[in-house]
Amino acid sequence: MKKIFFFLLLLISIASSVFSQQQRWQQSVRYSMDIDVDTFTNRLYGKQKLEYTNNSNETLDKVFYHLYWNAFQPNSSMDMRSRELGKNTINGRADWDGRVRDRISHLSDKEIGYQKIISLRMNGVPQVFTYHETILEVKLTSAISPKSKVVFEMEYESQVPLQVRRSGRDNPQTGVRYSMSQWYPKLCEYDEEGWHPTPYVAREFYGVWGDFDVTIHIAPNYKIGGTGVLINAQEVGWGYSNDANLRPCHTAKRTWHFVGKNIHDFVWAADPDYKHIVRKIANGPAIHVIYNGHQSDSKWDSSWVQVADAAIKVLPFIESNFGKYPYPQYSFIHGGDGGMEYPMATLVSSPSLGTAFHEWMHSWYQMMLGTNESLYPWMDEGFTSYAENLVSKFYNQTKSDLDEYKQALEKNPHNQDLKALIASLPDQHADAYSSYFALVKSKKDEPMCTHADHYNSNFSYSINSYSKGEVFMEQLGYIIGSKMRDSVLLAYYHQWRFKHPNANDFFRVAEKVSGIQLDWYKEFWVHSTKTIDYSIDSIWEDAGYAKVRLKRIGLMPMPIDLLVTHKDGSKTLYQITLNLMFGSKKSELISNKTILEEEWKWTHPTYEFILKDDKKDITSIEIDPSKRMADVDRSNNVIAFP
Repeated sequence: MKKIFFFLLLLISIASSVFSQQQRWQQSVRYSMDIDVDTFTNRLYGKQKLEYTNNSNETLDKVFYHLYWNAFQPNSSMDMRSRELGKNTINGRADWDGRVRDRISHLSDKEIGYQKIISLRMNGVPQVFTYHETILEVKLTSAISPKSKVVFEMEYESQVPLQVRRSGRDNPQTGVRYSMSQWYPKLCEYDEEGWHPTPYVAREFYGVWGDFDVTIHIAPNYKIGGTGVLINAQEVGWGYSNDANLRPCHTAKRTWHFVGKNIHDFVWAADPDYKHIVRKIANGPAIHVIYNGHQSDSKWDSSWVQVADAAIKVLPFIESNFGKYPYPQYSFIHGGDGGMEYPMATLVSSPSLGTAFHEWMHSWYQMMLGTNESLYPWMDEGFTSYAENLVSKFYNQTKSDLDEYKQALEKNPHNQDLKALIASLPDQHADAYSSYFALVKSKKDEPMCTHADHYNSNFSYSINSYSKGEVFMEQLGYIIGSKMRDSVLLAYYHQWRFKHPNANDFFRVAEKVSGIQLDWYKEFWVHSTKTIDYSIDSIWEDAGYAKVRLKRIGLMPMPIDLLVTHKDGSKTLYQITLNLMFGSKKSELISNKTILEEEWKWTHPTYEFILKDDKKDITSIEIDPSKRMADVDRSNNVIAFP
């Protein structure tokens, strides 16, 4: 009887374990929006129907919406945050976003942005709501049960702000009339961590996966580019169909009807002088390039044509390295204030190929993976910057990132700081390493796990998110091997696309694919500002062999590659794994010998081992000749012998 009872308890335990490990749920939305735009008052009137499915196991007694445009009002949180950061000076410059500065504080009533809710119903019942500037809190009259669906119906009025940050109207730099991002009341994300009603202060976004059906009514001379597919293309013309021009419109406003599926945001832009380039890829997406042709000339036009042609050229490389692009089209749209990514489209303020590649790679590292950018900006911008670097190299057929540094040194050969910098940088991703080293030197560094809006400086946020995030990925290749890192990226794409992964999810994929423990890498590189600094402390003879002592000066431990070059030109790579890894990478040294040494315990500041060589036969020894390890002082990493 006791055995049967024990067996039943075991079954219950196993069942409970399986249940607790079930696949992560996520909420679902289906937006249907009908928008009427008044191009004289710069206001729009919208009707929104939102089908919301609560796939969680929890009952929801409230919901939150983003009202992003309420940030563009004097004394808003965005205004105050920008002005406060601008009081700080870093490297002789005010630490504010040059696009925002104090501009919001000077907006007039006709230039501000706003989003006002006229009515809101759930399943036909009016709901009570409260404004918290850029967040709308809705306390529901009846709770949303687990695994159930409700329908919200909303009417609202908005005023398009003067272009300040990302969205807006009448940007003098681009000449684009309307850049419509963050333009609709958007339901906040609810996940296993709860609600994410993040106020719009400066930076990043997080949205619910779903389908968007958007109808826009605007003056008939306007042309639009946007997320999704234009399903009334034959009615509109202008590049979306076989007509090069807009088809005649016999009503006061032209209707544009876009549909996008399995996306988490929607952007569009409009201007009477837009031009439209289309490229169609066999068995792939259509590429749309839409730009302001008001003052166009042959050079201007050809620059945008180059964007379209470049996209076709690089797509096979992108898909082979980062995964297949799943949507039917992608649009590069002239607008915004720099480059800003959205599903199936991006706003770019110029035809810069670097910007175009960066924003397109956001289709992978944000639009398909959907990480919470506010919490993990380095997984968004850093991974994208890493990918952009590779795509740009592929397009330009270049091998090293150091050429510009070397050209600068040729012009100023006595610049010792530049010489030292070049000596510390790897051939690949050099700009990212250079920026990271500058951040460390400034003493302004903060942990990468800092919330995007909570950094003490724009300087630290930018370098951490973009550059240190990029270094993270290249340095991961140093730790587990570059080919293994490439396999990790593809596995990450296949396992987590459309599922909102977090940092732990990425590390678990990397550990499973590589067979190496990486929790220490996350704790030191992401959750701290501890730096890497190793040195060759000394080398001496011992019983006819060379003996080496290495020293860890910095507080972050790492595995060590030590390259020994012999007088006959041969090389031996000594791999010293870190004990926290419980494994080691495969040798990356081609046609030379690799020796795996005993692991280095992270608690020990020094490490001694015997080289399998006579000291007299050695010309040099060097820590990490690839320079992928972000050692903040490489002056003590090499010893050369006469």
